[in-house]
Amino acid sequence: MLRRAVLSIPLAALVAPVMGRAADLVATRRATRVAADADRENQKRIVGLSDTAYKVMTKETAGDMFVMEQSNHVKGGPPRHLHHAEDELFLVLEGEYVIEIGPDRFHLKPGDCVLGPRGIPHAWAFAGASTGRMLITFAPAGKMEAFFDESARRGAQPGKYPSDTNGPEFLKAFGLERVGPPIALDTL
Repeated sequence: MLRRAVLSIPLAALVAPVMGRAADLVATRRATRVAADADRENQKRIVGLSDTAYKVMTKETAGDMFVMEQSNHVKGGPPRHLHHAEDELFLVLEGEYVIEIGPDRFHLKPGDCVLGPRGIPHAWAFAGASTGRMLITFAPAGKMEAFFDESARRGAQPGKYPSDTNGPEFLKAFGLERVGPPIALDTL
């Protein structure tokens, strides 16, 4: 009886929700070049110790990914934190970084990358002598783009991270949780 009921549903009714999303995605997707040292929206964002440039926006991937580049001129990085819903990939483009994921510490140079799985506490710090650049990818995108937008809207102060100035409820709204201090500068 159930089989007969399922078979009587028009195929279009079963496929339409999936095809609709695919059609919307195809309609909005196109190749877009973002120049070196440029932001996807031609904006300047400072979050903590980093100049932040969006490279691939959440809406361009139907929420599957968000990519940004962070440039650093001062040693240090954000407090130890975790993402409840996003994996985070760190790819060093220039300079040297220290990244801690759970109990593991990685010293990364240009071309090196490391994955920070969701739910695992992590922190990173620029440890170079001149300039550093790192590409950070969140998958799925989750609320990370909105987090950086709201941090910039609130006027994130250079040298201060959103978790320093906005408290735990702010982070919780974006699926983040602060779980410890930044990587100590004397260990870099």
